[in-house]
Amino acid sequence: MKRILLILLALKACNLNAQIWDFDGVKQLSGTVNSTYEESIPIFSKDSSILYFVRSFDPKNKGGEYDQDIWISYKQEDGSYSQCKQLTELNSKYNNGVVGMSKDGSAIYLLNSYEGKKDLEKGIAVAKRKGTSGWNTPEKIEVPTLDIDGDFYGFHINEDENVMLISYKGPGTHGEEDIYVSLKSESGWSAPMNLGSDINTTGFEMSPFLSKNMDTLFFSSNGHGGLGDADIFYAVKRDSWTAWNAPVNLGSKINSSKFDACFSYSGNQVYWSSNRDAQMSDIYTAFFLPPPPLVATCAATDASKYQAEDGTINATVEGGVPPYTYSWSNGSIGEDLISVTKGEYTLMVTDAWGRTATTSCSVNEPGPLELPVVTATSWKNLEFMHYFDYNKNKLDVGRGELKRFVKDIEAQLKGGRPTVTINIYSSASHVPTKTYESNEKLTQIRAENMKYDLTTYFEKKEEYRGRVNVVIVSAIIDGPEYTEDFTDTKKYRPYQFVGLKTE
Repeated sequence: MKRILLILLALKACNLNAQIWDFDGVKQLSGTVNSTYEESIPIFSKDSSILYFVRSFDPKNKGGEYDQDIWISYKQEDGSYSQCKQLTELNSKYNNGVVGMSKDGSAIYLLNSYEGKKDLEKGIAVAKRKGTSGWNTPEKIEVPTLDIDGDFYGFHINEDENVMLISYKGPGTHGEEDIYVSLKSESGWSAPMNLGSDINTTGFEMSPFLSKNMDTLFFSSNGHGGLGDADIFYAVKRDSWTAWNAPVNLGSKINSSKFDACFSYSGNQVYWSSNRDAQMSDIYTAFFLPPPPLVATCAATDASKYQAEDGTINATVEGGVPPYTYSWSNGSIGEDLISVTKGEYTLMVTDAWGRTATTSCSVNEPGPLELPVVTATSWKNLEFMHYFDYNKNKLDVGRGELKRFVKDIEAQLKGGRPTVTINIYSSASHVPTKTYESNEKLTQIRAENMKYDLTTYFEKKEEYRGRVNVVIVSAIIDGPEYTEDFTDTKKYRPYQFVGLKTE
């Protein structure tokens, strides 16, 4: 392939997004476009009915064998392109090519300025449509400070006509050719700005092609490694024209061991130029394969205790186009959740194409601590539970619910129940206690205080003496680990209690 003045059209009506997935059906473009000469730079009208391309080394070109001319071809019913002819009114004796079209097709952007001496032809021009067919004389576009050094250069204009990409060697170029950007405002085009080292290398970067939403750049380069003389890459723009993600090679279905460039697409097909099968380049095509559907699922592990914060959710994402971003209903942006409490959590996954998938998982927990079941008798067994505040350890037998519990025992004893055993279950949380030296001591004191008060109460009354047995069954420490938040009563109070149960 002859590396001459390579150019590329703005993205037309195609839904290709930020990342390429895969291709199928790679073949030379059918019809009569490809010849024994060199064909490159496939560009399509908005409805794909007309193909504009460049043919080089054809003696019939306006400037002869060593010229490149704009040719056009028409789409046939079988999908091939035939009826090729030169776009005579826009070809000169120098190298010509289409570098962009307006959205409505009323303006066509062209390589070179169509005026002055040959050394001054390194520029860009625009021609307006004349009536229903044909074009008016091209007019030169002024790009401030543009100074092209060398014979290899190209342009790209987006269909909104406000972004111009230029590949050339000039002041500050990193290597053989760099890609620059010029932006249009009310005052005209800006001076070209180098896209920076994310894109440009010490080799050459050429044939720039910008996606319709202006977030993805396609280009050909020999400076990013690859399979051959030049490969086609794409890079996704981050937050400015000089900040890009690392370029990605389009792979072996598109790139070969030879020269591949001039990537474009129309509908669900991609097109590019390559000399993989001959000395001269031809135009190749392939079908674009969309990525598989994006699917997200999750699996939850419940919290280990009542109100504990050790639940987890593991997410699994399949399909789509990585990298993925994650957004959980609790504000987390990681793939998985750890250290979560009881509740339902929803995840939204977004892939690099902007497609989303959602999934939800619920984390459960055991219920509050309950007193052990006592073997039933003919008498109703009674229960009492009291939750202490921080560092509290003693109750009054003559007050509140404890008074009612004691009176119910008395009523059973008066009613003929021969004996009653009162089982004591005591607990302290993991919140440190300075008053009682240790939580172990605090829970023991709670149990012993209760045993003393109950024993004393019933021993004072002769009719109950010897009929009530008070037993400490357990005095434990339980609940979530302490995280310096002792005021969180909801978290720790369920584990600060004394419970009573008769049998």
